[in-house]
Amino acid sequence: MSKHFLGDTAVLLGRSLRHIARSPDTIITTVVMPIAFMLLFVYVFGGAIDTGSRSQPYVTYLLPGILLITVASGIAYTAYRLFMDMKGGIFERFQSMPTARSSVLWAHVLTSLVANLISLAVVVLVALLMGFRSTAGVPAWLAVAGILILFTLALTWIAVIPGLTAKTMEGASAFSYPLIFLPFLSSAFVPTGTMPGPVRVFAEHQPVTSIVNAIRALFTQQPVGIDIWIALAWCAGILVVAYVLAMNTYRRRIS
Repeated sequence: MSKHFLGDTAVLLGRSLRHIARSPDTIITTVVMPIAFMLLFVYVFGGAIDTGSRSQPYVTYLLPGILLITVASGIAYTAYRLFMDMKGGIFERFQSMPTARSSVLWAHVLTSLVANLISLAVVVLVALLMGFRSTAGVPAWLAVAGILILFTLALTWIAVIPGLTAKTMEGASAFSYPLIFLPFLSSAFVPTGTMPGPVRVFAEHQPVTSIVNAIRALFTQQPVGIDIWIALAWCAGILVVAYVLAMNTYRRRIS
């Protein structure tokens, strides 16, 4: 990447972050739903759910899945911001200036990463107030952060595609609904062993389950086994495919 690209991306990133700073309701809205899910499952359903471990509170079992829902909820705003810029002609204006062509797109992606990291931090703080405790050391927390960053980037590049191609504002963000629902068909809320046959097969072989299991093991200092490698493979694979598709879509849109 050229120095010109890095400088342009930094300037445009600052522009996007200022927009978020002026509209903090974006982050507030992003965290409301995951926190509501966490409150509902811990205080309403938690007593009836058997996770197979009585040594840890249900919120500790639940939190990894809630973090993934937070990211899935947050990336809808990436698609929305991209859609608004496309409709507002911002991309065309920057193309008429001596600006690196892909810097506009990368600025949106990095803005999504920053905003989602803030939302994740808020959710973790609320979980701590609800009784979440972790004996994990710094390396384990860094590993969790790395998985979440990779997961966020993967979903953000997926969000870029509807952000560039949607015809309506609602259509730009509606793609995130299946992603938000996916953790419910995983080990995020209950062990997959309690699920009926076909649902269990799907749950055990979709990406969210391996990601949740890896994060949960890191939080509780349990052996991560093969889950962490499967989680990383899923995240990296989705990221590469989504990036290629998003960049191809972007080139077609601005050509």
